[in-house]
Amino acid sequence: MLKKRIFKKSRNFIILLLFILLLSAIGISFCIGRLNVPLSEVLKIFLSRFIPIEGTWTANMEAAVLNIRLPRILLACLVGSSLAAAGACYQGIFHNPMASPDILGASNGAAFGAALAILLGLGSQLLTASAFLFSLISIFAVYLIAKISPGQRTVNLILAGIMIGSVFSAGVSYIKLVADPTDQLPAITYWLMGSLSGNSLNDVLFTFIPIVLGTIPLILLRWRINLLTLSDDEAKTMGISTDKLRLIVIVCATLITAASVSVSGMIGWVGLVVPHLARKLIGNDYRYLLPASMLLGALFLLIVDNVSRNLLPTEIPIGILTAFIGAPFFLYLLLRRKYS
Repeated sequence: MLKKRIFKKSRNFIILLLFILLLSAIGISFCIGRLNVPLSEVLKIFLSRFIPIEGTWTANMEAAVLNIRLPRILLACLVGSSLAAAGACYQGIFHNPMASPDILGASNGAAFGAALAILLGLGSQLLTASAFLFSLISIFAVYLIAKISPGQRTVNLILAGIMIGSVFSAGVSYIKLVADPTDQLPAITYWLMGSLSGNSLNDVLFTFIPIVLGTIPLILLRWRINLLTLSDDEAKTMGISTDKLRLIVIVCATLITAASVSVSGMIGWVGLVVPHLARKLIGNDYRYLLPASMLLGALFLLIVDNVSRNLLPTEIPIGILTAFIGAPFFLYLLLRRKYS
């Protein structure tokens, strides 16, 4: 009993440490960039929005902090935490260590919606809305196919996700084929690489609402997700309706995935890598694993985004950097041949 209490306290300490590290990374992210802004000036800029303060900062500093870095930092935290949470949930309910947020085709649907919006010449806000809409459409199609197909529901969902994802991927390829190679094709290609640049506070608000709606049920039900890692027969002996619970978790995880991908583009590997790193730190109990994954995901994507915008004179799409990190980790999982 004493050992159990000590382990519980250590997990709480790790979560608190991750939270402190995230706050520190957020503070540093406001300071670094093409234009360096001291932390004291960053704090004054934010305080000036609420109380009168003598301006010791330049107009460029204020624009960089409020119009460029603030929405980007918020989106990095939202997208990173959402993809990590979705990945952790999918890996548990599908009993698959290789499961990631795009397993049900949400990312492919969003990519098709974004490519279609670029082809039609729609604005940035309509592009985000189109990506989000087609991501939801893809998930709805996957669920319908899995529901009417005979056999095990979980396996049907995965197979339907692969099929629908392939259909939308083919649609993206066709749009790239007919797109204007001088203007539209580069825009589609860049979006598919994933990036957090060019977003505004309106984009943050757009994605914040569905992410909150999807995250709250996952947080409240995180102890029940532990039961989904068991077999259905074992879970049912505890009086849990596994089909209903699994559906709720899938819908919520997919909703936050769709909202994230619609504003960030195709950022892969976060939902695969981060939950495994969180398991190494904190174990398999979803009461602690889910919040740890969310904090670690936000911290991970924020750090990678800082590297992408500061490493070279030209910004590196963030999806490229996450792939450089995720691919070797995927190989490590294959060689390890064990799911902990």
